[in-house]
Amino acid sequence: MIYSFKGFIPVVHETSFVHPQAAVTGNVIIGKHCYIGPGAALRGDWGGIILEDGCNVQENCTIHMFPGVTVLLKEAAHIGHGAVIHGATIGRNCLIGMNSVVMDNVQLGDECIVGALSFIKEGDLFEPRSLIVGNPAKKIKEVSDEMIAWKTKGTQLYQSLPANMFTEWELCEPLHEIPAERPAQEHLYNNWKK
Repeated sequence: MIYSFKGFIPVVHETSFVHPQAAVTGNVIIGKHCYIGPGAALRGDWGGIILEDGCNVQENCTIHMFPGVTVLLKEAAHIGHGAVIHGATIGRNCLIGMNSVVMDNVQLGDECIVGALSFIKEGDLFEPRSLIVGNPAKKIKEVSDEMIAWKTKGTQLYQSLPANMFTEWELCEPLHEIPAERPAQEHLYNNWKK
């Protein structure tokens, strides 16, 4: 669902996918190869929201702000299921873990990783490659090359997802029993952990 607000119409690049059960309102700009999942709410009513290329905002995330603020997700930012971003700047290639809350005036440097269920309080600043966890969240160590490679691999899956959604996704009625010829799904993706 895409909504204009006070004359601001969201801008969504044609290579990005916004699920019909997401709500994108007002002053929102979504770059190339972004994925916005069902239940996500991006409310650009009181301020702006900018998603640079390759970002993903997964299911049931909320992005909002106080009046006059612009929320910025830099290139390849990865916002995990159920996270809330309110008035913050998320650096390039960052990961925000599931159900985390990132409050107003927070600035995350590039390639930070925020653990699931973390709470980053208003005004906190974190240098690039910080591993951040807890409530209140604190830096516990540097993000390693191995961690950022794992994060980047996960984000690449989401960057390829919009094209797959445009070609492979369609509304359907459910089956009432499992068909005998139902294929295994393993051939579609490599398992991350064996």
